[in-house]
Parts: sequence; C-alpha cells; structure tokens
Amino acid sequence: MRRSRCAADVQEAIRIIDGRWKMMILAHLYGEETMRFSDLQRAIPDVSQKVLIQQLRGLESDGVISRAVYPEVPPKVEYRLTDIGKQLGPVFMALLDWAEILRIRDGAERPVEPAGVK
Repeated sequence: MRRSRCAADVQEAIRIIDGRWKMMILAHLYGEETMRFSDLQRAIPDVSQKVLIQQLRGLESDGVISRAVYPEVPPKVEYRLTDIGKQLGPVFMALLDWAEILRIRDGAERPVEPAGVK
C-alpha cells in the first residue's frame, strides 16, 4: 500500500509539470518575480500563443502559478509562482544535477540547449 501511494503521488506531481513548455515557463518565472504574457512569449519564441495559453491555464488550475489581470487598455496580464510553485525549486535543482550526470555519462561537451532557448 505504501509503495502504491508513493507511486501515485509521484505520478500526480509529474502530471502537473508535464507538458512540452511547462518546465520552460516555470524556469522563466523562477528568474522573475512576475512576467507579463508578452514577456513569456518573447522568452519562449518557439511556442505558439495558443499552446502557451493552454500551458499557463494548466499551471494556474493546478495552483502552481497565479494570474493577475489589470483593467487597462490593452489588458495587462501578469503571472507569478505561487507558494506551491516556489516549492519546486529543489526539484529543479535535483533535475539539473541529474541532467549533468547524464551529460557527463554520455560524454557531451556542453549542455544541449532546450527548445525555445536562444
């Protein structure tokens, strides 16, 4: 029972951050207090507007990021990490450490840039 609960918890955590662009979105939000939608679009140029909106909505509905809309013309929309989202920091650091181990194991000279990073 204990192992199955652990596996289910890990699956749920992975479900929340699973998505081609979610890790990129979160990485950019870690570097900034808040980011406007247009800033995220510029930061991740390979993602379409539709997909970026979908990924942001998913992260918001899971409570990882929050969205603030300001009544301006044009509308101003800002995103930020929630307290739950900020708790992913050690997870990201562990993933970076693991990626470094894999890179060294595979004999790579330098890290491969993920899609959307220029």
